[in-house]
Amino acid sequence: MTLSCIAVDDEPLALGLVCAFTEKTPFLKLTGRFSSAVEALQHVLQNPVDVIFLDIQMPDLTGLELARVLERSNRGPQTTRIIFTTAFDQFALDGYRVDALDYLLKPFNYEEFLRAASKARSYFELVQRTETIPVAQPSTPPVTVPVEATDDYLFLKVEYQLVRVAYSDILYIEGLKDYVKVYRQSEPGKPLLSLTSLKTLEEKLPARQFMRVHRSFIVALDRINAVTRNSVQIGPTTIPVSDQYKEVFGEFISRWL
Repeated sequence: MTLSCIAVDDEPLALGLVCAFTEKTPFLKLTGRFSSAVEALQHVLQNPVDVIFLDIQMPDLTGLELARVLERSNRGPQTTRIIFTTAFDQFALDGYRVDALDYLLKPFNYEEFLRAASKARSYFELVQRTETIPVAQPSTPPVTVPVEATDDYLFLKVEYQLVRVAYSDILYIEGLKDYVKVYRQSEPGKPLLSLTSLKTLEEKLPARQFMRVHRSFIVALDRINAVTRNSVQIGPTTIPVSDQYKEVFGEFISRWL
C-alpha cells in the first residue's frame, strides 16, 4: 500500500526534513509541501490525501485549527489522517481530541518518523480489511456486508492507535462526557480510554449481549453476577440502574426468575 501525503510547516528546515524523510520512505508518496496551512487546506479539499504531516504553531492558521476545519468538512478518518509535528508537548491532548493519528515531538529522527508513518500504513490497511467483506450471491452481483454486523469484536481508537476488543472480553463500559472507559476481563484494572460517546458504542454493540442500564453505563449481560431492582453486580463493581432504563432492565430480570 502506498499512502499519498503532504508536509506542512512554516519553518523551512523542519519542512525540508519531513519531506526528505517522506521521500526516503518507500510506502509514502509526497504530493505537496506547504509553508502555509491555508494553502495546505485548499490542496486537501481539492485532492485526495491520506496523511498530513502537520506542524501545530503556524501564523496564519494553526495545525489544530486546520484539523478542526477538515473534520467539519467531512474529511473523515478513512479519508485523511493527521500526524502532528511540533516542538511543544503540551499540545498532545489537543492532538488526541482532533483524532490525530500520531504526534512527533521535534527534534525527531528518521526512526521515530518511520514508526509514525508505519502506524499510518497499518491504520489504512486495517480500514481496508475491516470496512467491508464481499459476499457472493448466486445469479446476482456481489454485495458488501459490514464486518461489524457479523464479527464478535469492535475497534476502539485508544491514544493514537486502533485497538481490537472482543465482545466476550468486555465487562462494562462507563461514559465520561466525551470519552468512554471500557473495562475488560483480561485486564480489569486497566480500562481502555477512548474518545467516543456511549451512544455511539450502544449503537454498535449487539443488543443480545449488551444493555444500557444508566446514562453512564453499558453492561455485558453474561458478566452480571447478581441483580437487584436498582443495580447490577459485575465482579466487585456495583452499577446503578436508572429509572429511564428500568422497564427494559425489568424484562431482563424476568428471565432470571
